[in-house]
Amino acid sequence: MTDDRPHDAPLDPAESLRLIRAQQERARSATEPDGRLLYLAWGVAWLVGYLSLWTSARQGADGQPASWAFAVFGGAIVSAVAFTIVHSVSRTAGTRGVSARTGMLYGWSWMLGFVALAAVLGGLARAGASEEVMSLASNALACVVVGLLYLGGAAAFQDTRLFVLGVWILLVAAVATFAGLPLTYLVMALLGGGGFLVMAGTEHLLRVRRRRLAADAGPTGRGATTEVADA
Repeated sequence: MTDDRPHDAPLDPAESLRLIRAQQERARSATEPDGRLLYLAWGVAWLVGYLSLWTSARQGADGQPASWAFAVFGGAIVSAVAFTIVHSVSRTAGTRGVSARTGMLYGWSWMLGFVALAAVLGGLARAGASEEVMSLASNALACVVVGLLYLGGAAAFQDTRLFVLGVWILLVAAVATFAGLPLTYLVMALLGGGGFLVMAGTEHLLRVRRRRLAADAGPTGRGATTEVADA
């Protein structure tokens, strides 16, 4: 008598490989920082913060942003930094070994980077730097800190898109500095903040695509398995 129970039938190699890769993808997604959320947080922070500075500077008689604009900008950046630290640390809280250590160090690197930035700017102000120099330096150095942190994150998490964004932010720093005030603020808002938002949308579309490929893989997973792993 033949036992034709489907649950007793062994999985073919293609199906086994598909299941293994799907489990690996789910584990990676659950224990690494969600790029969509980080990109969105920084995109909103830069767009709101720098547009506030640009709008205020255009309205001011001396071409300098008002105190309320600096308060909005500072609050937006501090919120983005705090979110990055909390999100990166919490996503790796349940892991062990290299992954947990990588996420923890990457999260705290953001705080250390901006603490150092604040100290450098304080030193420039104490040395008698003009308001224009302080404004240009604060924006350019913030971009350099963020860009380099994204390059480091790309190496740590093996994420090419993160590397591209880091390079883009460094280029924005150069362009914004040469643009001069108050145009610097608009460049930072549109090219910097806009770049983050574009990356957030791109990351979301790629994740949707990966989920659809996994769902359409079928019982054997032929043809879609490689695509899901490489996406």
